[in-house]
Amino acid sequence: MNPQNAIHRGRFAPSPTGRMHLGNVYCALLSYLSVKSKGGEWVLRIEDLDPQRSKQEYARWIEDDLQWLGLDWDEGGSKSGQYAPYYQSQRSDYYASLFKTIEAQTYPCFCRRADLLAASAPHASDGRVLYAGTCKILSAEEIKERMKKQNPAIRLQMPHQMVAFTDGLYGDQCVDLQAFYGDFVLRRTDGTYAYQLAVVADDAAMHITEVVRGNDLLSSTPAQLYLYQLLGLQAPTFTHVPLLMSSKSGERLSKRDGSLSMEALRQRGANPEQIIGMLAHKVGLLPHEEPISAKDLIPLYNVNKLSKDNITVYSE
Repeated sequence: MNPQNAIHRGRFAPSPTGRMHLGNVYCALLSYLSVKSKGGEWVLRIEDLDPQRSKQEYARWIEDDLQWLGLDWDEGGSKSGQYAPYYQSQRSDYYASLFKTIEAQTYPCFCRRADLLAASAPHASDGRVLYAGTCKILSAEEIKERMKKQNPAIRLQMPHQMVAFTDGLYGDQCVDLQAFYGDFVLRRTDGTYAYQLAVVADDAAMHITEVVRGNDLLSSTPAQLYLYQLLGLQAPTFTHVPLLMSSKSGERLSKRDGSLSMEALRQRGANPEQIIGMLAHKVGLLPHEEPISAKDLIPLYNVNKLSKDNITVYSE
């Protein structure tokens, strides 16, 4: 199917900071099943914005694991495609062009991390630190003097505006932008564009129509929808899915859970159908655990079958 004629386009956008683990595979699988169940295309985008942690070798491992699992993507990664490049580290000029269109609604921030964590900054109930707006009131002269000593981050001024959307699994959501986020960073002190801007820019440029991702990113969605609005871009639909949690730590699976990394699972002799079947059962797509290929699971996908509760998996 030609991307220009595709009605549905989904994506998997991992960060190449290590070997994939079972939680990454689970999110990739649900993203793949969702768009393939609609006859659409699945895009692989490598989110390597952090140059200190991202490695090309890890990106190759991600592709190898996806191929081994039978999660075949239609474009992106090393396959490239008409919306290339598919590596965020190669897309900074595009981010810069979009940033310029909303630069008038930003301001430089010279606060260091210690300042942001200071008691004077209001804290949200979930532990997020809301920026107190300290640098918003700096005069042009003060900004000029401070820029002689350090490079600032650039923050977007957020209005007291309600943003509402309907999540594909968790239903209606609504937040006040300023009260929930404060003014957040669009460009870091090292000149790297922040995730919020990059993900919006790339999903729009790559004509992504649906985003399926972990529910830890549910709270990011209203801010991203506001950026779509500011930039005049078409937003995709969003479905956030429950997370896989470690039985050992009780926390979301991460690269620290080495026993559930793809390297460890493959070395122990697990096969793709076993992994896919186990994940499908855990999330509610299969009544019991049985081996199945990703392609054979496509007709069984139904978002209404998915659990809304986070899922615990055994980790050593």
